[in-house]
Amino acid sequence: MSSPSATVNGVTKAALSRAWDVATPLTPVGYYPKFGPLPAVIEVRDQTGAWDAAGQTRQLMLSDGGYVIEHLVHVDKPETFIYELSDFQKLFGSLVAGARAEWEFTAVAGGTNIRWSYAFHPRRGAGLVVGAIVKLFWGPYMKRVLPGIIAEVDRQA
Repeated sequence: MSSPSATVNGVTKAALSRAWDVATPLTPVGYYPKFGPLPAVIEVRDQTGAWDAAGQTRQLMLSDGGYVIEHLVHVDKPETFIYELSDFQKLFGSLVAGARAEWEFTAVAGGTNIRWSYAFHPRRGAGLVVGAIVKLFWGPYMKRVLPGIIAEVDRQA
C-alpha cells in the first residue's frame, strides 16, 4: 500500500525569496492548533540551528502530552525544504512509523505558490486506519493551517 498523503497549495503576495525567508523558519506554535483528534503544537524544544540546513532537528511538544521529532533532510533555497518526522507518541505512534513533509516554493504571477505535501508511513496493518485519518482529518487540517502561514508571510512581506 502506498503512503497515505495529502497536499495543499496556496499563494502569497510575497516574492519567492521573501516567501521562503519568512515561511521556512516559522515556529509551528500558533499555526498548528488542535483539530478533531489532532493535538496542537504547543512548544518547540531542542532546535539545532535556524531551521535552514539539512541535519537540523527539533522536538515538537503536543497538547495531548506527546511529541514528535522533525529532522530537516533537504534544503534547496528558495525552492524546497523537506523534513522527516519520527518518534510519534500516543495512539498515532502505534499507527505510524514516520512521515515526510515537503514544502515547495514556486514564483507565480503576483507572488509565490506554496505547495505543502505530507506523507505518512503506516506501521504494518495500519494502512487503512492511517489513510482514513489523513482523509478525514490531516488533509482538512492542512487546508486550515496553510492560510495562516500565508497570511503571516503576506504580513511580513
